[in-house]
Amino acid sequence: MSKVMVVDDEKDVVYLIKVLMEREQLEVMEAYNGLEAYNKLTGPAEGRIIPDAIILDIMMPEMDGYTFQSKLQEIDYLSKIPIIILTAKGQMKDLFELSSNIFAFVEKPFEPKNLVKIVKDALASKK
Repeated sequence: MSKVMVVDDEKDVVYLIKVLMEREQLEVMEAYNGLEAYNKLTGPAEGRIIPDAIILDIMMPEMDGYTFQSKLQEIDYLSKIPIIILTAKGQMKDLFELSSNIFAFVEKPFEPKNLVKIVKDALASKK
């Protein structure tokens, strides 16, 4: 079963995406800011679960999506995970221009079917 990590500080958004992904038989990992997500991905090896794709919000407390994504780029086993940027700010795309692991940008509010398709495409790109 493929695993998707959802990183967003809006609990309603995380819940909606979790329901959408579980309907597609995907396992969902949740994090409510970049620091929490980073700690889950870099914690002790025996408890660590590595997702097959990450849906990432930009504007969050503790650690924003841009910083989180930059830190993933520095770690071999995390740098190739496709990331789907979920943002209300279209102009943020420029920050990610040089990042090889950004699969797509999805603006909030998003169309659920479209997000599901993008996630499936991201998972297929990894195989």
